[in-house]
Amino acid sequence: MDIAELIEAAVERVTSPPPLVSVVRMSGLIAAGGGFMRGTLNIANLAPMLEAAFRPRRLAAVALVINSPGGSAAQSALIGRRLRQHAAEKPVPVVAFVEDVAASGGYWLAAAADEIFADETSIIGSVGVVSAGFGLQEAIGRLGIERRLHTSGERKRMLDPFLPEKPDDVARLKALQSDIHESFKAWVRSRRQDRLAAGEDELFNGDVWTGKQALGLGLIDGIGDLRSVMRARYGETVRLRMIGERRSWLRRRFGLDQAGTAAAILTALEERLARAHWGL
Repeated sequence: MDIAELIEAAVERVTSPPPLVSVVRMSGLIAAGGGFMRGTLNIANLAPMLEAAFRPRRLAAVALVINSPGGSAAQSALIGRRLRQHAAEKPVPVVAFVEDVAASGGYWLAAAADEIFADETSIIGSVGVVSAGFGLQEAIGRLGIERRLHTSGERKRMLDPFLPEKPDDVARLKALQSDIHESFKAWVRSRRQDRLAAGEDELFNGDVWTGKQALGLGLIDGIGDLRSVMRARYGETVRLRMIGERRSWLRRRFGLDQAGTAAAILTALEERLARAHWGL
């Protein structure tokens, strides 16, 4: 390439820059927290990244790369709502790309996008609510431990793991879960609308599907990955700009900060267990 061609190419880059796509990676358990627990997804950690993603002037689209087994319903709703607020202020397409899993709260995040793509082998769905715990009342008795609990308000001891389970407490918990489930279903309805291709009894019962199955059910819009879809849509010169800080090797491998803390270790273990639930 001679000097004239170099100058022409430089002028073209300035006058006609390639399309820009901001890429926000959402990988991890969805839970409130901050500081050393930055391996989790929550509104506090993602808000600055979402703001930065929508900031560029010549923006073609915002891409979300999602890999989450779920977590907090409240944090999922806050993140999804903030993303739609940004999209309303700067109307560019928002496209989600699911890697291993977008289940439960992970699918809540994916549904915030205008389109959802996944791999054929991705795990999609789990539109439901779960609460898990242990019953330890017999264990402490065998260990000779006396449980002392003093409360003001009869509901403050609801579902205490060191007391026998009460039917009234279980009924109360199920009512709370049902309310959260209705919010989840309403969100998916509003975001997917007439693209849903199956009945709600099938889609909203907490089941999961592969990406290939989810496409037939209308839970996603296509099979594909970030680079392939964005190049097909915006050309081979499209710029994919990653938003967010660069993590250390230790954090990339285990979801931990270099210093490491007990809270961060527990968070990483919890995420591993959640992912193992989907056979990953």
